[in-house]
Amino acid sequence: MPVGTHGAIKAMTPEQVRATGSEVVLANTYHLTLRPGEGLVEKLGGLHAFMRWDGPILTDSGGFQVFSIPKKEISDRGVRFKNEVDGSSLEITPERSIEIQNALGADIIMAFDECTPHPADEALARTGVRRTLSWIDRCMKAHGRDDQALFGIVQGSVYPELRASCAKALVALDLPGYAIGGVSVGEGHELLCKITDQTTPWLPENKPRYLMGVGLPEDILAAIGYGIDMFDCVIPTRYARSATLFTSRGRIRLTHRRYRRDAYPIDTSCSCFACAGGFSRAYIHHLFAANEILSAILASIHNVHFYQRLVAQARAAITAGDYEAFHRDFLEGYQRPAD
Repeated sequence: MPVGTHGAIKAMTPEQVRATGSEVVLANTYHLTLRPGEGLVEKLGGLHAFMRWDGPILTDSGGFQVFSIPKKEISDRGVRFKNEVDGSSLEITPERSIEIQNALGADIIMAFDECTPHPADEALARTGVRRTLSWIDRCMKAHGRDDQALFGIVQGSVYPELRASCAKALVALDLPGYAIGGVSVGEGHELLCKITDQTTPWLPENKPRYLMGVGLPEDILAAIGYGIDMFDCVIPTRYARSATLFTSRGRIRLTHRRYRRDAYPIDTSCSCFACAGGFSRAYIHHLFAANEILSAILASIHNVHFYQRLVAQARAAITAGDYEAFHRDFLEGYQRPAD
């Protein structure tokens, strides 16, 4: 699911996003309440009309962004912090997060949770689980729309027993879907895999299982193998704007001088607008060197398309019953270059 933090996928129009095969997009509760404000979005018809996106939209609770702020006050009530736009003091509680998301009108909304940092000792992680479970009850009571699916978020850091207890408590609430949070906060690939492998079995197979903030192709394919269904990450578009492109043979950095005269497309096996349209690596290298906006547009289209093609191939492999072979073969061909 491509991430549109401020209500837009960076450097892409809704039509271009849709053409990549994307079906669900994200918007950010925290940033949209700061600017332009959920009241204005609601007045103008909600996020679908505001963004001109007629497919499903997911809004996060704002928890990850709030807990990423250096100076904040966390209590059982909620989180108080400084407004980064005008410097005023703000507070987000579970009730306020749901109020904002109800007004924004996304199809899937996320419960307000405490995103535990990494590393975290067991006491801190246990407090995060306690608050997360307390806050989901308050989110459910505040939720006033039956046309929005409220997902719960499993926390617990790297502690299997905390992850299990959090997951079991959430599943008992019979929510429409479940997410695993706190796995893209600097723990690395091996820990990400370990946490996902230990947590996913506690979540029902007949409801969506969502790994938040992930990630790189190797992370996504590993998590699919553990039973994860949904992913979001800013990596495809963020990397694109710095000229880092994903290909079936690994990542390339198009600002490198080796691409100055390269007549090949970004990826010869890709059918995205940039590759199939005949735009060469040399041309896109030139666009980045000239600081042309088109460089970010073409690179973003390609990267989002690459991710959608990757998960489409994974779905096909699952259907065919040979996902493990697909996963192995992809990684053998995908040679991840050093940054």
